[in-house]
Amino acid sequence: MLFANFQSIVFEFIIRWMHQHISVMLNEVIEALALERGGLFLDATFGGGGHTRAILAANDRTRVVALDCDTQATQRAQALQVQYPGRFTFYHQNFAQVDDLQEMGFAGALFDLGVSSFQLDATERGFSFRNNAPIDMRMDASSGQSASYFLEHASREELVKAVRDYGEEGRWRQVVEAILAARGTEQLRYTHAFATLIESAIGKRYHRQKIHPATKTFQGIRIAVNRELEAIERGIPAAFEKLESAGILAVISFHSLEDRPVKRYFKHLAGRPEHRLDNRTQDERVVRAKMITRKPVTPTEQEIAQNSRSRSAKLRVIQKLAN
Repeated sequence: MLFANFQSIVFEFIIRWMHQHISVMLNEVIEALALERGGLFLDATFGGGGHTRAILAANDRTRVVALDCDTQATQRAQALQVQYPGRFTFYHQNFAQVDDLQEMGFAGALFDLGVSSFQLDATERGFSFRNNAPIDMRMDASSGQSASYFLEHASREELVKAVRDYGEEGRWRQVVEAILAARGTEQLRYTHAFATLIESAIGKRYHRQKIHPATKTFQGIRIAVNRELEAIERGIPAAFEKLESAGILAVISFHSLEDRPVKRYFKHLAGRPEHRLDNRTQDERVVRAKMITRKPVTPTEQEIAQNSRSRSAKLRVIQKLAN
């Protein structure tokens, strides 16, 4: 009995904590998913659980299957399972594994890409250099290689791809050489030391920018360690295939590297040219979906004022057509 009471208190604390978590473009997502129909929905990026909670609360005929590879999301999910018994299922897995799900016929699916606020705010996870911590950056801290290990052992080509392609850092050569030269030192173990290393490599004349000189490299290393773009290219098409006829697929991205493959895939589904070099004739295209958002939906000024992390968010929505 004592344990049950303690567990109840813990769940109540988690629920209140989750209420304080700000989900990006929550109203726009709820409207896009057309929840009045009810049915089974997929939240492929559970995170703080805000979107899942809103889907469950909007209609007592909705059910949600949620995924998250972050082990810390499991306890937050347990709180919702207690609050919505029989309507909520959680799997501890990466959204790249959507194809492995037994569930089919989703009325809607949501992907909220990028790093969650819970991960960014957890100093020990090493996603940010605001506080000093070991450089980990793994979204699933229970598996895979840490960012520190990657920095010490990745080939030059892998570092170039991370810093130049994923981080879109203009002075990538200097950064890569600095990383290679720093191997075996403390500079590749902790966030503050690594940020200082990058800052020195870039040079003072290039520091006159709105963001810290290490921001782009941190992004690139994080994307490489978690194979984020590979997950997008696998998970989103798999989710579309699991939609029922007229099912909705909604994706929130936070930078161009995430948004670009989503934009191209949605154009592909809608039978439109995917890019400027796509010269296929209309007869060569297959129309499998209808664009709900011709241009991405962006946060309101009010939301950005309340949650600065939403400022770069883009929401794209598409609807599956009957086969």
